[in-house]
Amino acid sequence: RTSGCAEYPIVLYEYQPSRKAEHAQAFLKDFSGWLHADGYQGYHKLPENIRVVGCWAHARRKFDEALQTLPKEKRQESLAAAGECYCTRLFQLEQSLMDLTQEERYTKRLELEKPVLDALLVWANEASAKTAPKSALGKALHYLREQWPYLVRYLEDGRLELSNNRAERSIKPFVMGRKNWLFSNTPAGAQSSAVIYSLIETAKENDLDPYRYLVWLLHNAPNLSRKDEAWAESFLPVNAPQECRIPKP
Repeated sequence: RTSGCAEYPIVLYEYQPSRKAEHAQAFLKDFSGWLHADGYQGYHKLPENIRVVGCWAHARRKFDEALQTLPKEKRQESLAAAGECYCTRLFQLEQSLMDLTQEERYTKRLELEKPVLDALLVWANEASAKTAPKSALGKALHYLREQWPYLVRYLEDGRLELSNNRAERSIKPFVMGRKNWLFSNTPAGAQSSAVIYSLIETAKENDLDPYRYLVWLLHNAPNLSRKDEAWAESFLPVNAPQECRIPKP
């Protein structure tokens, strides 16, 4: 999906039969820029012109999981709590920078957040030396240190985000519906679902009524597609008529 700064947002789903890195490479062919992602190793095999930006929500979740393994009376002063506290501080600072321009946010991040990141890395290296690698905390620390080059990459541009939550939220409707989709038990069914959900979620992102948008598209697209090779561009949400738009209160 597009980032939060996109003028015309797009959400695009694609079905693949496996999680092999080659699928991500094919999907992102000819793309150059930053890519927000979780810690999936397949993204780290992408060409150098694609700069993967890690997700601090995933890093914080690892520390929270480690915290939940401890007795309640031992949580407050634990290393897991300290790690989670560092991550939470970054989100708090990000919240305070929300209304700034991308240039101002870039500068303020270096001023306010980079010292927190520097302190966190020093703390993580020290904590790792006295933590069992296979413990929940050990796994959280390993994830943090392994993902570090990608986790700090959001500092490179004020448009980048601290987490991959924007994409995660776009995945949620598809995952929730999947439990009820009796027709998605084949690759063809899954591909059809991906197409329909791409249209619906992109319509919603652009303040269109999904039903009206689909009616307009399905009514007009068949005729135009036989006359114009560039027909699809005519049906992008930005070109939808006023009757497809949700009235603003």
